[in-house]
Amino acid sequence: MQVHFIAIGGSAMHNLAIALSRKGMQVSGSDDEIFEPSLSRLQKQGILPQQLGWDPTLIHNGLAAVILGMHARADNPELLAAKELGIPIYSYPEYLYEQSKEKIRVVIGGSHGKTTITSMLLHAVAKLGLDVDYMVGAQLEGYDCMVKLTQEAKYMILEGDEYLSSPIDRRPKFHLYRPNIALLSGIAWDHINVFPTFENYISQFETFVALIEPNGSLVYNLEDPEIHKIAQNAAGIHLFAYQTPSFEPTENGTLLTYNGEQYHLRVFGGHNLQNLMGAMHVAIQMGISSNDFLTAMSDFTGAGKRLQKVVSQDTFVMYKDFAHSPSKLKATTAAVKAQYPDRKVIACMELHTFSSLQKGFLPQYNGAMDAADQALVYFSPDVVEHKKLPALQTEEVKAGFGGAVQICTQTEDVLAFIEAQDWHNKVLLMMSSGNFDGIDYDALGQKLCARLAFDASL
Repeated sequence: MQVHFIAIGGSAMHNLAIALSRKGMQVSGSDDEIFEPSLSRLQKQGILPQQLGWDPTLIHNGLAAVILGMHARADNPELLAAKELGIPIYSYPEYLYEQSKEKIRVVIGGSHGKTTITSMLLHAVAKLGLDVDYMVGAQLEGYDCMVKLTQEAKYMILEGDEYLSSPIDRRPKFHLYRPNIALLSGIAWDHINVFPTFENYISQFETFVALIEPNGSLVYNLEDPEIHKIAQNAAGIHLFAYQTPSFEPTENGTLLTYNGEQYHLRVFGGHNLQNLMGAMHVAIQMGISSNDFLTAMSDFTGAGKRLQKVVSQDTFVMYKDFAHSPSKLKATTAAVKAQYPDRKVIACMELHTFSSLQKGFLPQYNGAMDAADQALVYFSPDVVEHKKLPALQTEEVKAGFGGAVQICTQTEDVLAFIEAQDWHNKVLLMMSSGNFDGIDYDALGQKLCARLAFDASL
C-alpha cells in the first residue's frame, strides 16, 4: 500500500509518515519547507522528499490515500490533483482513526495536561510490559518517533487535540478518534482564533463526549466545573471521576498517599498529581491495578518541557515549562512555589501563541503569576506583527496580568533581568511554548550555576 503526505515536514505529519513506513507501507511526501528535526528523521527513514516544492505528478492512481497536513493550503496543486483523480484524502487524525478503528482507542483530551497524562500512561505500560500503539503531540525523551502503529497492539493511546484537522476539514482533531476510553482533564478557553467564544469552545468538548463509543468510558476531572457539568449530561457511557490526591512535597518530589499506601514520586505539584490520578483511572480501565500503576510511576520525571529541571545546585534550581495559557501558567507557578516555599521564585513567561497575543484575551491572565515572588512577561512586537494582530502596548499586557509584573519586549532585556539577580536560594522558572526568541535554557542555566560556584569560592 502506498500513501502520499502533502506537507510531510510538519511536527505531527513526519511522525505519522515514519510510523507508516516502519509498519511496512510505501510512503512518499512533499513540502515547501522542512526543518529540523523533521528533516533528519525523514532522511534516516529514507522518505525525505528529493526536492522541496509541490509536484502534482506525484499524485497518481497507485496511491491508496493522500494525507493532508495543516501547513498545506486549500488550493495546493497536489491536493487538487488528488481530488481530480478521486483518491481518498485524509487529515492526520482521520488516518490515525483508520489505522486504529479495530483497536481499543484511548483518547486523552482537555485544555491542559494532555501530553503529561499521555506520557504518564506510556511510561506505565512500558514498565509493565503492555504493548500499545500511540500518538503524542510533543516530543518525549527516549522516543525517536511519537507515533507507533502495529498490527498486534490491542490499544491505541491518542493525545486528543481540539485544534482543527486540516485546511479542508474544520473539525477538531479529537472529534475524529471516537474513543472507547476517554479522559477530559479540564477546560480553559484557548484557540480563540478558531473558537471565538468560551461557549463555542465548551461545545467542542460536549461533542467529543457525545462521540465516545456506546458503553465506553469517560474519566473526568471532578474539580473542573465545566468538565463536571459535561460529564453529568453524558448518556450511554460509564463515568469515572478523579481529583487531586493527598500528597506531601519532599526534597526529591512527592509522597503520595492512595488507598492507605504511600508512594514516592519524582514529579511534584498539585496539577501533576491531579494528572497522575487521571492517568491512573485510565490505566484501570485498561486492566492495570492502581498499585501497579503508581509503583510504575516511581521514576517518572515528567513529560518533555513540562516542569523539566534544567540545572540544580544546593541553593539554586532552574526549570523550563511549556506553560503559556492562563490556567497552565497559574498551576505551574503555584506548583513551584509550593515545592520551594522557603525560596524566592522568579518566573518568566513568553506570550507566544495567537490567543495570548490578542488584546481581548489578556484579561484571562489576571493573577496567573501571583504565586511567584517576582514575575516577568515577554512578548515580541515582531511576532505580533507577523501574526497580523493589532500592536500590543506594554501597559496593556501589564494591566492584563495585574500585580507587579515586569514587561519586556527584547530578548536581551530578559537576559539582563535574569543575569542581574542574585540566584542564591532562588528558583528560576522559564515558561513558554517557544524560547523567548533565542534563549538557550541549558547554556543559561550553566552560566548561572558557574557564577554561583565562583561567588561561593570567594
